[in-house]
Amino acid sequence: MILKRLLSGDLPRSRVLWLLLIVIFAGLLFTPFIFHGMKALNVAAKICVFVVLVASFDLLLGYTGIISFAHTVCFGIGAYGVAIALTRFGPTWTAVAVGVICALLVSLVLSFLIGLFSLRVKAIFYAMITLAVATAIQTLASQLSDFTGGEDGLTFKVPELLSPGFALWDKPFLGVDLNGRLITYYLVFACAVALFLIMLRIVNSPFGRVLQAIRENAFRAEALGYRIVAYRTSSNVLAALFATLAGALLALWLRYSGPDTTLSFDIMLFILLMVVIGGMGTLYGSVLGATLFILVENYLQDVMKFASEGLVKVPLLRDLVNPDRWLLWLGLLFVLSVYRFPTGIVGKLRAKARRA
Repeated sequence: MILKRLLSGDLPRSRVLWLLLIVIFAGLLFTPFIFHGMKALNVAAKICVFVVLVASFDLLLGYTGIISFAHTVCFGIGAYGVAIALTRFGPTWTAVAVGVICALLVSLVLSFLIGLFSLRVKAIFYAMITLAVATAIQTLASQLSDFTGGEDGLTFKVPELLSPGFALWDKPFLGVDLNGRLITYYLVFACAVALFLIMLRIVNSPFGRVLQAIRENAFRAEALGYRIVAYRTSSNVLAALFATLAGALLALWLRYSGPDTTLSFDIMLFILLMVVIGGMGTLYGSVLGATLFILVENYLQDVMKFASEGLVKVPLLRDLVNPDRWLLWLGLLFVLSVYRFPTGIVGKLRAKARRA
C-alpha cells in the first residue's frame, strides 16, 4: 500500500519490469560498496542524472506529444548556474542555492516564452524553432568566455562536505572511504529518486491525464474545454525545470560545466534514443533506457577490446570489433533494439504481461 502511494498508483504492471527496476535501484544504491573504483561510481552518478533528464523529456514527448530540441538548453542552464555561482561566490552552500534558484528562474522564463509563442504552431515548426534556440544558446555559451569559460568551460570547487578531501570517518566502511565524493554521490542519487517520484506524481494527476488526452487527440481535448496552449506551455515549463535540476546535479558531481557536457546536440540525440528505447509515455522507460544506454556507452569499448585481443589471428573479425568502431556497433545495437521493441522495452514487457 505504501509503495503504491509512493509510485502514485502507477505500478510497473509486469513482473519482469518489477525485477529490472528493483535490480537497477539496488545496483545504484549499493554501487560504491559493490563496484570499487571511480569509473563505476561515475557511471552510476551519470545514470542517476540522466534518469531525471530523460524522464523530464518524456514528460514532453511521451505524455504531451511535444518534440523539443531545446531540452539540453535547460540542462545546460542548470549546470552553468551552479558553476557560475560557485566560481563567483566561492564554494559555499549559499552559492549552490543561488545558482540553482537563478538557473530555475532563467529556465522558467525561457521555457515559458518558447512555449507561449511557439506551441501555437504545428509540431514540426515547433521542433525547428527549438532547434534554432538550442543552436543559438550553445553558440553564446562558447563565445561568452568571460562569463561561461568559453569552449574550456568552468572548473570550480564545491562546498567542503562534497569535496573529495573531506573525510566523514577516518576508517573505511566495508572497504569504502567515507569521503565527500561518496556524500556527493548519495546526494545525486537521493535527489534523482525524489525528482523521479515527483514526476511520476505529476503524470498520474488530473493535470497529467489532460496532457495525455491532448497527446491522443488535441482537437477533442480542446472541444471538451481544455486550453491546449496553456497545458502544453505548463508541460514545457515543468520539463524545463526538471532538466535544469538534472544539470545542477551533473555540475556538482563533475565539478565542471562546459558546452560539450550539457549543451551538445549529441546529448539531445542520446536523450531521444533513451526515451524511444525505454518506452515513451511510461517514465519507467527513462530508467531502463538511461541505464542501458550509459552502460553500453561506457563498457562497450572494453568488451570490444577484449574481443579484439581474442581474435588477433582473424584479421577481418579483429578489425570489425576494433574498439575504435564502437559507435558503429552502438548504432547497430540500438537499431535492432528499436526494431525488436517498437513500443520500447516497458511497452513490450507490459504487453506481454497483459497477454499472460
